[in-house]
Amino acid sequence: MIVRLGYVAMSMIVKNASPSKTMTYTNFAKLEDREAALRKLERIAAENLHNTLRLLKHNRAHDIELYRCSSKLIPLVGHEMLDDWDPMEELAESFAEVGNYAREHRMRISFHPDHFTVLSTPREEVLRHSFADLDRHVRMLEAMGLDASAKCNIHIGGTYGNKKTARERFIRNFDTLEERIRERMTLENDDKTFTALETLEVCEEVGVPMVLDIHHDQVNRSEETAEELWPRIQRTWQGQKAQSDTAAPPHGLPPKIHVSSPKSEKDPRGHADFIDTGILLPFLRAIAPTTPRLDIMLEAKRKDEALFHLMEAVCREEGITVLSQASFEL
Repeated sequence: MIVRLGYVAMSMIVKNASPSKTMTYTNFAKLEDREAALRKLERIAAENLHNTLRLLKHNRAHDIELYRCSSKLIPLVGHEMLDDWDPMEELAESFAEVGNYAREHRMRISFHPDHFTVLSTPREEVLRHSFADLDRHVRMLEAMGLDASAKCNIHIGGTYGNKKTARERFIRNFDTLEERIRERMTLENDDKTFTALETLEVCEEVGVPMVLDIHHDQVNRSEETAEELWPRIQRTWQGQKAQSDTAAPPHGLPPKIHVSSPKSEKDPRGHADFIDTGILLPFLRAIAPTTPRLDIMLEAKRKDEALFHLMEAVCREEGITVLSQASFEL
């Protein structure tokens, strides 16, 4: 099994390269010239995209082909007081530059909209904002020129006192999404409500891939283990095509999992700075015989530093061949 590692949004190594610089609405509202204020937001967004490109170049230097973009690339986008503002045309060149670099260097790009994007909600206002947020994320991927192999990952959401009803509501709302959005979606098990098995069943019903989070599975267990569920999870990825000039065509788009370690015994759901191999490696060894390729998104607090730390630990393990600075074969 060939394993690639990636990290989320920020680098602990590249200095002054935040892709999430922002402005509060309070400060925005203080600016008397609204058009000038909007241009300032667009300049901040352009800087975030420039820093994203800097991070992709850093990733290339370290063989990292898996990266999750910040969902805060465009400050205040979607704010209720800025409904008439659409910065995408102004930012088109910056988005295209990021996407061109990602395609050229075989990088798998994704987004993970925040926890306010919830399709199981019973509230029309929250659902409307969730639909709009997913549309914005997909528009950003489209502006990058990335095809449907670039995904948006979300959780099923809250149960609102009745998990069965919430599940049905999620499926009903998911089915109303435009095809261009549905084809980019993945679903992930969470740490409090929908378990890996419950999430898998929804993925199978709506026809989208599942991103298994093995940390969430540890604190919100299914009736079956992650290893037992893996053949079904892997099948949800069948038929998913890789970007034409990225991953190996014979295998299509590799399944992706999320990995983090508990912050502490008192905070088992929180994410630690680094990855403990004690849970990860046994899982990888269990699925390796039936899994040709696997992509792992590290959700450790120390970001790319945690990735390099994990690679150092992997180097010492028996039966593992290091392929690059961010990949190995098991």
